[in-house]
Amino acid sequence: MNEEQRKAGSLDVIAQRNKKEKDYSQYFETVYQPPSLKEAKKRGKEDVQYNRDFQIDERFKEMGKGRTFFIKTFGCQMNAHDTEVMAGIFEALGYTLAEDILKADVILLNTCAIRENAENKVFSEIGNLKHLKRDRPDCLIGVCGCMSQEESVVNKILKSYQNVDMIFGTHNIHKLPEILEEAYMSKAMVIDVWSKEGDVIENLPKVRDDYFKAWVNIMYGCDKFCTYCIVPFTRGKERSRRPQDIIDEVRDLARQGYQEITLLGQNVNSYGKDLQDMEYDLGDLFEDISKIDIPRVRFTTSHPWDFTDHMIEVIAKGGNIVPHIHLPVQSGNDAVLKIMGRKYTRESYLDLVNRIKTAIPDVALTTDIIVGYPNETEEQFQETLSLYDEVEFEHAYTYLYSQRDGTPAARMKDNVAKEVKKDRLQRLNQKVGYYSERALKGYEGQVVTVLCEGSSKKDNEVLAGYTDKNKLVNFRGPKEVIGKLVDVKVDEAKQYSLNGTFLHVHEPKTVNA
Repeated sequence: MNEEQRKAGSLDVIAQRNKKEKDYSQYFETVYQPPSLKEAKKRGKEDVQYNRDFQIDERFKEMGKGRTFFIKTFGCQMNAHDTEVMAGIFEALGYTLAEDILKADVILLNTCAIRENAENKVFSEIGNLKHLKRDRPDCLIGVCGCMSQEESVVNKILKSYQNVDMIFGTHNIHKLPEILEEAYMSKAMVIDVWSKEGDVIENLPKVRDDYFKAWVNIMYGCDKFCTYCIVPFTRGKERSRRPQDIIDEVRDLARQGYQEITLLGQNVNSYGKDLQDMEYDLGDLFEDISKIDIPRVRFTTSHPWDFTDHMIEVIAKGGNIVPHIHLPVQSGNDAVLKIMGRKYTRESYLDLVNRIKTAIPDVALTTDIIVGYPNETEEQFQETLSLYDEVEFEHAYTYLYSQRDGTPAARMKDNVAKEVKKDRLQRLNQKVGYYSERALKGYEGQVVTVLCEGSSKKDNEVLAGYTDKNKLVNFRGPKEVIGKLVDVKVDEAKQYSLNGTFLHVHEPKTVNA
């Protein structure tokens, strides 16, 4: 592409932005633009647009013939699901999956921007691929996902990692064919990142990782703007899929024999708030999905601010919505919660927990906690420990605070010493281990139903899977039960897992009419 064509493309982009009405041609034209955090933080009143016309253009359908691809995924379930969509597009283009990243013709790093450690891993991986580009210059290397939406990341790649051929973000995965074509044709790095509020593209192809478990996006983006989090900037504003599109997808998965689905969103509890033509929330979606023949339905991630009594009521009915609720608290101190921008208090969180436990006595509650937030004192940290004692979480994912460029917290002084952070994390993890082991101890001698997911990571002769309350169970049994619900008698409780004896394939209870 010459300079005149590039300038013409830029003028087209400006013209599109000035249009008052949505024009979906923008979704399928060539656009070159770096990310802008300033643009990404905007939350206008523009309606979410739904495009159901996605299809692979005829001119791209032979692009992947004789070529292979490999996607390395970092981060959350949303990233994992994005990888499934990109794999679907690759296969629709004629590519085949490479078993070895070093032998692939196209390599994508699907990145996470939540924590500094995840970012460092990505840059390390890009560095490791430098020699591959020297040996095989025709190989394409791309960086996509949440890191691609950050200005500082794109600038760093432009400056130091010339082995990268393309950078694209979270809003324009559907444009992968156009991006690939330009990367093959162009000598310059292709940067195609949209810093926009976001719309919803339906009918994208998918290659699911499993034949018995599936991710189902119900919404995209986040409007909470917690001060430590980059997600509202990298994923855009909250936008819900239409209920019928979700229900149709879940029904299709049921027809294919899937045993478990996870409803995904950065904040699933906000589902439906942006559906201006109807009153329909996550509790309503739970009710509709509970009528579909899928044994287990999970949901993540929940924000305590939006957890409704309607949701609690549906889960309490004991249908296919599992009695495991992941409810990130982040801190047990009101002052820390306030500077985190969490919009709830310790008291309101504990009130929600009480309502959940009253309605669902056998519920398994898990959480996320950050230690060492700017200005966090020892006394404030002690309140986090005491809240943990009060709730008696069955597990927690715990993190040291680290600054993320572009977040409000990055402007705060990170004034808790690293040694102090590590000490607090260690003490918190001791409590996490104590309550986890205590919860698992109660399963000894019981028969639990496990979705067998395959061999254990530690022993290929041992099978492993999870209960409806997300407890890991290891047992010996026939490989034929992988992908099935099985009954296992628990013999021994460890700190974070259970060991048991395989009994038989689970037979659902039938209700006499």
